[in-house]
This record gives sequence, C-alpha cells and structure tokens, in this order.
Amino acid sequence: MTQTTTKTTTKICILGGGFGGLYTALRLSQLPWENTPKPEIILVDQSDRFLFSPLLYELLTGELQTWEIAPPYQELLQGTGVRFHQATISEIDTDKQQVQLQDGQKIDYDRLVLALGGETPLDLVPGAVNHAYPFRTITDAYHLEERLRILEASNPEKIRVAIVGGGYSGVELACKLADRLGEKGRFRLIEISDQILRNSPEFNREAAKQALDARGVFIDLETKVLSIGENTISLEYKNQVDEIPVDLVIWTIGTRVSPVVKNLPLKQNQRGQITTTTTLQVLEHPEIFALGDLADCKDAEEKQVPATAQVAFQQADYTAWNIWASLTNRPLLPFRYQQLGEMMALGIDNATLTGLGVKLDGSLAYIARRLAYLYRLPTLEHQLKVGFNWLVSPIIKTLSQ
Repeated sequence: MTQTTTKTTTKICILGGGFGGLYTALRLSQLPWENTPKPEIILVDQSDRFLFSPLLYELLTGELQTWEIAPPYQELLQGTGVRFHQATISEIDTDKQQVQLQDGQKIDYDRLVLALGGETPLDLVPGAVNHAYPFRTITDAYHLEERLRILEASNPEKIRVAIVGGGYSGVELACKLADRLGEKGRFRLIEISDQILRNSPEFNREAAKQALDARGVFIDLETKVLSIGENTISLEYKNQVDEIPVDLVIWTIGTRVSPVVKNLPLKQNQRGQITTTTTLQVLEHPEIFALGDLADCKDAEEKQVPATAQVAFQQADYTAWNIWASLTNRPLLPFRYQQLGEMMALGIDNATLTGLGVKLDGSLAYIARRLAYLYRLPTLEHQLKVGFNWLVSPIIKTLSQ
C-alpha cells in the first residue's frame, strides 16, 4: 500500500470502549513517546459512558449508583490526549485502513484496535426478542429496573421471575434480585446442563448453591427453554414440556460478535471471533489488534484464553505495549494470561472469592471483591471519588437514621 510522505501524525483508532478498548487507550496515553511523535489516539463507542460491568448487578439493589460504575468517557479521558467519538460503526475497510461511522465521518488509521465486545443473542428461542430482558449494558439495567418498578408498584402477591442461564450472570442476578424482592419474589434459575457455574472452582459453586438455596431460588437443571410468551415460559425437561406463568424473564445466555465484525475479511472461528496471534495481532493484518469477547486468542503457552472481563483487562496492557513497540521499533510481547481467580456477588453484603491461594465467602469476600474492583476502576481520580463515597456513605446513613 503506498502512502504519501506528507503524512505526519500516526493514527491509532480504538473501536469499543469496554475493558479492552478504554484501558488500551489509557495505557497508550501513558507510554513514553520521547523519540517518536505522540500518535493521535481516537476511541469510538456508541455509548457516552464506560461500564464497569462486574458491578452492574449492584444498580438493581441500590448498593451503587450509575456514576460510580458508569462514568462518562469525557470525564475519564480528560487530560489524556485521547479523543473520544460517540458513534456507531457502519463499516471497516481493512484495505483502505479506514473506519466508516454511521454519522458519515470516516477515520483513517495506522493501527486499529477491535474491542467491540459482544452482544446478547435473543433470537435463539421464539418470543425472547419481544419478552425477555437481556442484562449486559447500562440500558439493559435501566429497562430491567423500569420493569421491576412496574411489577413492584402493581403490588402482586408474588413476582414470578425466570432467569435463563446458570452461569455467573444468572446466579448473581438471582441472588441480588431475591434480596431486593424478598418474600415477594419467586425465582427460577434455568440451566440446560447438569450443573450451575460449570467452569467455576468447586468452592465458589458450593457457596453459590448455598446462597441460592437460602433465598429459595428454584434451580431447573437439564432444562431447555422452548419459547417465551408475554406471561409464560415454555420449558422442556426429560422430553416433558411445561408452560409456566411468569412476570419477568431475564436472558443471560450467549455472546454474539457484532455484525460489523462478522463482515470483516479476517480469519474467524465458528463463533465469529477473530483469530489473533499471541501478540494479539490479527492474522495477515499486523496493523490490526483484537481483544476481549471478539478475539479468538491463545496466550504465550498456546492456551486458549476465556472471554472474560479479567482477560480483556489484562489484554489491554499488552495491546497498548505492542502498538507502542510496533511504532517505536521494539520487540512485541506475547500475551501471558494470569489467572487471578474468580469473584462473584451472591446478594447484598455477600460474595464468594477463590484465587491466589485464597478462599473466602460471606461479608469478608464481599469487602475483598469491592476493594479489588475499586483498584481496577479506570482512573486514579475515579477510584478516589468512588472510594471516598464508599467510606462516607455508611457514616451518612448511620447519622440520618
């Protein structure tokens, strides 16, 4: 590809402002560019706010507020030199090295970071698109909150909630909502396999089972969802089909790569994830980096890495370093994933934690989880604001009682 010599500033375009994208942008802005002109870094996301997704559940119980877990990008990027652009991506031209946005703007790039995350597929069973609530974004949380308020205000004897998926998201939602609705809630957790939290450490799985049991959550194992109606869910267990009345269905299963990524002429696996090298570069396109949910990535030991927030968080460091290294003629580093363990909220003031030789549950695990996430919030300024609020809130509550 020929380029004119008049071109001066290198452009790094980062698509998606989740853990992978935002943290890559922040890290890039901190790296030393002494002998190389500092590149222009552009972050594009369709939302105006970053979402610290592991704490999204706490919005439903009022334990946290939106500003704590979803600060605006403009605020986080202030003083970093990173330019934020709120827009939806319509097309990526890998030959022209150009991103086309729906607002008509085009962004040329020298390095491209694909960090668009995934979407929740609701078209897997009939009726889910119209009647089930996904739980992945801040907008999803608002829609669910609205529905819960309507149900609570109608003051029924019981609010019947079905949660599809017995993974982390399903279990955390069941516990949090059970604590919110108390005696009013009747919960059913539906899982197609023979156990919940299949990939979790045994300690966490047992703690989760106890938490669900204590809250009276009914677990349907080896159960398939056939369809979802306005007030019903149709389930199949051992070839027997039951139609059960429900007031709310929450869908937590699956991740799908966005259509704009699927349409790219890049090597993808069966799930539509883009195959990368261990340095997080796309095959045959070393100028493109992919990370997070949309990347099919093996680490330096040739081990497949899971699509979790923890992985995207660690990949961001390597992506930023490797972009910097590729522009300053330094060696690139293969991604080395460090499994730091697993944390789960199991209701209000209750959690479970396994990792680095530690096993905790109950309120101590809840505090440890909070502190670990406080440390991972995107900027020091935001960490201080949130940390101060967490310290002061209980004092204010006590004084106002």
